[in-house]
Amino acid sequence: MDNPAYLRAKNLTEKIAAEVGDPEFYRHHHVAVSESARLYENAPMVRDCLEIVSGYGDCYGHGLTHIRKVALDAGAIILIELKREPLTPDSGRLVRLAHLAGLLHDVRRREKNHAKRGAEEAAGILAHFDLSKGESTAIVRAIANHEAFQPQEPLENPADQLLSDTLYDADKFRWGPDNFTETLWAMLASRQAPLSVVFKHFLPGLEGIRRVRDTFRTETGRIYGPDFIDRGLEIGRRFYEARSSFHGD
Repeated sequence: MDNPAYLRAKNLTEKIAAEVGDPEFYRHHHVAVSESARLYENAPMVRDCLEIVSGYGDCYGHGLTHIRKVALDAGAIILIELKREPLTPDSGRLVRLAHLAGLLHDVRRREKNHAKRGAEEAAGILAHFDLSKGESTAIVRAIANHEAFQPQEPLENPADQLLSDTLYDADKFRWGPDNFTETLWAMLASRQAPLSVVFKHFLPGLEGIRRVRDTFRTETGRIYGPDFIDRGLEIGRRFYEARSSFHGD
């Protein structure tokens, strides 16, 4: 990050985030988080998918860091939900589908209706993977359903619905602290807007984030999603209160 004002502001949001603390999800479910990471690191399909999506580049903070976090948290949510209600004898396979969905969900992030366009793009990519037609279709439909405040298509198969809901929740976890420590600064790096303009639109932006709080779809998401959002909003609130220290930037 070359802009000194952005760097100073980003450092402040990271300091505030450290004071606010990590979301409870990672403390309460560290076993599932670790197992998801293990499966992710040892999956050839994940490596192949990463190689493909790396060619799409970053888009307003929705690059490789973002999709990796979505994939890992999606896998963890699958493991947690399947403990609550076993829907498939092969939990590892469903976790890998969640990983692929996470990695592919923003391949068309730059485009209007990016969820639908991303689903179409993902269908072409997945045609080259060792997946059944049903597995590929489940991933594609999950990607089509992942946009907030848009109608979603209900899925007949309970495991497919879980995959869809899981992708949504893992993606919306990123609307918490990550939004202020990572996404905001990646977006600004491509636009180079002065911080005065950022602060001018900051409060309406916080309200948009607040609206996500009640949209989580899995039981795990409904329990832990609001905590992500609340911590993010607290970081945003404290950062906004410190705006006078950036006067002239």
